[in-house]
Order: sequence, then structure tokens, then C-alpha cells
Amino acid sequence: MTREEFEELVAEALDRIPPELTRLMDNVAVFVEDEPPADDPELLGLYEGTPLTERGEWYAGVLPDRITVYRGPTLRMVERDDGGGREGVVEEVEITVVHEIAHHFGIDDERLHALGYG
Repeated sequence: MTREEFEELVAEALDRIPPELTRLMDNVAVFVEDEPPADDPELLGLYEGTPLTERGEWYAGVLPDRITVYRGPTLRMVERDDGGGREGVVEEVEITVVHEIAHHFGIDDERLHALGYG
């Protein structure tokens, strides 16, 4: 799958987030990268920033939070676990996007795993 196709899947996953939630998202940007940091080669996505639940009066003039979805490990995982079908990639991208957006809303990994977004 090309990078452009993968980026389109990420955009489609973002479009499926309910509007009532996307309206609440604040100062966050979403990126696609081919590979994660070398120290975590299987990382599918990463949220970097200050969750909405931790922002206070001090929160102003800061760079946007950053959500990154990693193409390489996603494609390798789906290939290994599902034979690499497009449907598997679509599903994993959606799970990853929801997972990282949930971190923006202050939801931790334990709760996300319980909800099936681990």
C-alpha cells in the first residue's frame, strides 16, 4: 500500500469520528510517518501533547498536540496477522486513530484496552 493510500485511510478514519467529538478536539494535528522511533519499532501510533483533561489556565500559545500514525509497522502487523488484506489495514488504522484521539481526551491505555482499542 502506498503512502498516499495509507494517508487516505487515516483521513477516512478521522472522518468517521463523530462530529460531537471532533468539535471538542483542540489544538491537535495528525500526521503519517513511515516508521516509528528506532527504540519502539512496532509502535502503530503516538500521541504527544497535553490531554484536554490536564489543560488549565496556563495552556496558551503552545504548539499543537501531535498524533502520528506509523505506516510501516501497521502494514507489517496486518501482513503477519491477517495476510495483508486492505480490510485489515482499514480496521487497524481506525483502531489506532481512535486510540490516539482518546489519549487527547485523557483516556489511558488501560481503559482503551478494556474497550477493545488496545
